[in-house]
Amino acid sequence: MNKFRVISIGGSIIIPPTGFDIEFLKKLRDLIVERVKKGEKFILVIGGGATCRNYQNAVGQVVSMTSADLDWLGIKSTIFNAEFVRFLFKDYAHSEIITNPTKKIKSTKPILMAAGWKPGCSTDHDAVLLAKTYGAKEVINASNIDYVYTADPKKYPGAKALSELSWKEMRGIIGDKWSPGANFPFDPVAAKTAQKLGLTVKFVKGTNLNLLNQALSGEPFNGTIIK
Repeated sequence: MNKFRVISIGGSIIIPPTGFDIEFLKKLRDLIVERVKKGEKFILVIGGGATCRNYQNAVGQVVSMTSADLDWLGIKSTIFNAEFVRFLFKDYAHSEIITNPTKKIKSTKPILMAAGWKPGCSTDHDAVLLAKTYGAKEVINASNIDYVYTADPKKYPGAKALSELSWKEMRGIIGDKWSPGANFPFDPVAAKTAQKLGLTVKFVKGTNLNLLNQALSGEPFNGTIIK
């Protein structure tokens, strides 16, 4: 029996700040469904993205919020985003959203949808834990970045794109501290767990579905591999 493959999808790809891209959503659905029809199974972990950060920024300007408060708000936004994506796949998807990545569920459906779980990390960590729970050896991280860089390229124009690096090198770039709403290429808590598990994570610009398809097929792609 085929194992589930884990794709962590950034919320800003599904619900970009500029508004829904219906053609992209149709093509993303077609890509996943086509692979499902060939026998593949997927766990899609949906992030909060800009929607989450907008909520967090707004509430923080009105009342004082703890880190846990902000994380819970973010978690709720990922659940809503995941419900939205679940409806996109309708009969192919399990009826409930996974919110506990350490608990394996039984389902006859080829697509499982997952969201945030606990404060102190992001859905990146949930994706890593789901890989452990379901025996996956890799996670595809589809976000709005094309590569992992030596530094934030928006702040440091001289930052270099990295096509392959170790978890030790990655953790040297992102550090060890999680901050709610932070825009890390990968959650530092998730990186620590992924390193411990010996997991491979492929970073691909998720809006480029050709790249996503190449990464899923094990073909060379323009992006970053961490292992």
